[in-house]
Amino acid sequence: MKSATSKKRRWIAGTLVLALAAGGALEGCTALPKLGDRTVTTAVVDTGATRLGKGVLAASSEHPGKVGLVSLSTGHSAFAARALLANAAEKTLDVQYYMWHADTTGKLLFASLKQAAERGVRVRLLLDDNNTTGMDQLLLALDNLPNMEVRLFNPFAMRTMRPLGYLTDFSRLNRRMHNKSFTADNQITIVGGRNIGNEYFDAGSDVLFIDLDVIALGPVVHEVSQDFDRYWNSKSAYPVKLLIKPDPKEHPLTALDTVAKEPEAQQYLDEVKNTPFVEKLTDRTVKLEWAPTKFVSDDPDKVLGEESEASKVAPQLLELVGKPKRSVELVSPYFVPGKKGYDLFAQLRQRGNEVRILTNSLEATDVAAVHAGYMDWRAPLLKTGVTLYELRAGPGEPSRKSIIGTGSGSGSGGSSGSSLHAKTFEVDGERIFVGSYNVDQRSRNLNTEMGLLVDSPAMARQLSDSLRKNLVERAYEVKLAPDGSLYWIGTEKGVVTRYDTEPGATMLQRITVKVLSWLPIDWLL
Repeated sequence: MKSATSKKRRWIAGTLVLALAAGGALEGCTALPKLGDRTVTTAVVDTGATRLGKGVLAASSEHPGKVGLVSLSTGHSAFAARALLANAAEKTLDVQYYMWHADTTGKLLFASLKQAAERGVRVRLLLDDNNTTGMDQLLLALDNLPNMEVRLFNPFAMRTMRPLGYLTDFSRLNRRMHNKSFTADNQITIVGGRNIGNEYFDAGSDVLFIDLDVIALGPVVHEVSQDFDRYWNSKSAYPVKLLIKPDPKEHPLTALDTVAKEPEAQQYLDEVKNTPFVEKLTDRTVKLEWAPTKFVSDDPDKVLGEESEASKVAPQLLELVGKPKRSVELVSPYFVPGKKGYDLFAQLRQRGNEVRILTNSLEATDVAAVHAGYMDWRAPLLKTGVTLYELRAGPGEPSRKSIIGTGSGSGSGGSSGSSLHAKTFEVDGERIFVGSYNVDQRSRNLNTEMGLLVDSPAMARQLSDSLRKNLVERAYEVKLAPDGSLYWIGTEKGVVTRYDTEPGATMLQRITVKVLSWLPIDWLL
């Protein structure tokens, strides 16, 4: 039921391997190649005459200096937006992701990039190397296409038995590029929390993620493109040709040419085409929210431990947000606030702010170790007056009717459960953040992150209203008993139930997280 490619399971596995083996045995096998022959490329700026450029100019002419935004709160809308952008691009596609699965939706989007390159679009694909296992030949084949180049960020020198790389290079490999952006013709971009894979796009019947992206057009797109260049040309971005040897026996592009004809893909594409959002996209009736928007991103050198404190996303956001006056509502699937985070929320409560937090319950999380790092902060936060909710894993409609947005769409049968993956917050009913940043120690100190801070009362109110409408039935409220113990309140079809242990979790799950909570691994989470 849980995601097999969970990001943090790999890091914990690496930690355990490191602890169980000697560090010097593989020293000579893990050297990365030199970057001397790598070509430096930058975003194409002369794209105003493209169809997307003309459309953006017409749409933005009455909103100088502002950014046009559309929320993508359902998986079908998020997939459709990316596919349509890839098909509409005429000059460039710059695509940056932490995780890209070679499953149905992943192959469909790979095929869209391939088709764009074949019609003359310059495609640059930058993937973090933490989740590319089994995809080497596919990525190399894509890189060999005219007009397409693939680079791997912070790569493993060992292409097989990758966890062994942690033995000699744990400090570097433990840091990952968590950024996510999809930019067409330097005119329109998609930024948010979603990776690429079935669980992010409401495809299949396994656990599906509740997530959030935004389409953005206007001046902030050029900032996203410049940031992509910064990562693309950084010391940690390696052309796949330098890392992977071709295997003439494999022909991985064949699967991309035929994926759209597979029954599962045909069914999914039909579902997407029949959603109201796609109809609005294709007939250009999607309503844009125009608002001042700030872009934040980590320095790519963060994965080398060479960044300044001021360059990190967390200090940038704190400076931009300032001191909230009334309220903060936070959605973070991986929530390990640490002492700094706890102090921040406590100060907000001392100043009279309402603070409401939504994260995953133990039954909904896809990373037990993160829940272990979070669980001991619940009582201290509740004592300050923070309101704390944990998402239920309930089966059925994870994001087709999203808990964090108003979008909806048809879909195939219910999934086996849902898990929170969106990273967003709203402040004072006036501003909203959407991006890749989790409120945990990994996002703050180890991984690179990015996102948009939008001055939009309408979008902030949409998030707040959606949470107020859905939390009672879709989440447990965590409460503090007079004796200091925790209990949970859950409501289903109007029936209120009290739980005195982690609701929906098995005894084994509760024991596992308790044992993990004793380990000094919070800094990894």
